[in-house]
Amino acid sequence: MSTSPERRMDLNADLGEGFGVWRLTDDDALIDVVTSANVACGFHAGDPATMRRVCARAAARGVTVGAQVSYRDLAGFGRRFLDVDPAELTDDVLYQLAALDGMARVAGTRVSYVKPHGALYNAVVAHEGHAQAVVDAVLAYDRRLPVLGLPGSALLREAEAAGMRPVAEGFADRGYTAAGTLVPRNRPGALVDDPAEIAERSVRMAADGIVVAVDGTRLLMPVQSVCVHGDTPGAVDIARAVRTALADAGLALRPFAG
Repeated sequence: MSTSPERRMDLNADLGEGFGVWRLTDDDALIDVVTSANVACGFHAGDPATMRRVCARAAARGVTVGAQVSYRDLAGFGRRFLDVDPAELTDDVLYQLAALDGMARVAGTRVSYVKPHGALYNAVVAHEGHAQAVVDAVLAYDRRLPVLGLPGSALLREAEAAGMRPVAEGFADRGYTAAGTLVPRNRPGALVDDPAEIAERSVRMAADGIVVAVDGTRLLMPVQSVCVHGDTPGAVDIARAVRTALADAGLALRPFAG
C-alpha cells in the first residue's frame, strides 16, 4: 500500500539581533518555536557573546543555524542600501559567515545556510552585482550551503546557476507588492500585525504556494520556509500561532537544511 509523502515546512526567525546590553529579540523563547535560526553576524546587529549564546541555545534545542549576513551598517541596523563594491561585499559576507560558523562549531553545531538581512536582502532581488557577491562568498566558504531568499530573486537565480541550492521563503508578517517584492517598511501595508491573519497567510504560503499582495493580487510563490521577524512586536506569540497553524494544516515542521 502506497503512502503520500510527508508535507514539510521550515519556520525561521531572525535572532541574535542585539548588541552588548541592548536586546531586541527574545532569542530563548523563539528558539523553542522555530526550526531554523537566522543569526546576526555582527555587521547589522550581534556581537561575539550574543552569537555564541544563540548558537549554543540553538544546538541544545536542535534548531538549525543560518548566517544572517548584511551590509556593514550597525548604526542603521542594516536597513540602508550601501553602494559597496561587489568584491568588498564578498569579503564582508565571507567574514560574517566564517565568524558565525566559528561560534557555531564551538557550540557543537555549524552554519547550515546563508540568508541576507534587511537592505541587502531587498537589494539582491534585482541587484545582480550584489547578488553575485553573496553567492561568491558562499562558494568560497562552502558551496554546499543553501542560500535562502525571495522567490524569483537574482540571488536565487545566481545560486542555482552556480550549482548551489536556492531556497525560497515567504514572510508571514510582511506585505507584498503585486510584483512579488516586499512593500518598503516606510509605506502602508509593509507590516502585518494581526496574529490570526499572519497564521492564515502562513498556511496559504506553505500549503498552497499563494501570497496575496496588498492590492489583492494572488501571486503563485511556492516556498520552502516561512519567516517570522524576531523584532516584530509580539513575535513570540506570533511564531507560536504560525507553528500551530502550520501543524494543524498537516505540515510537519522540519528545517530545510542541516
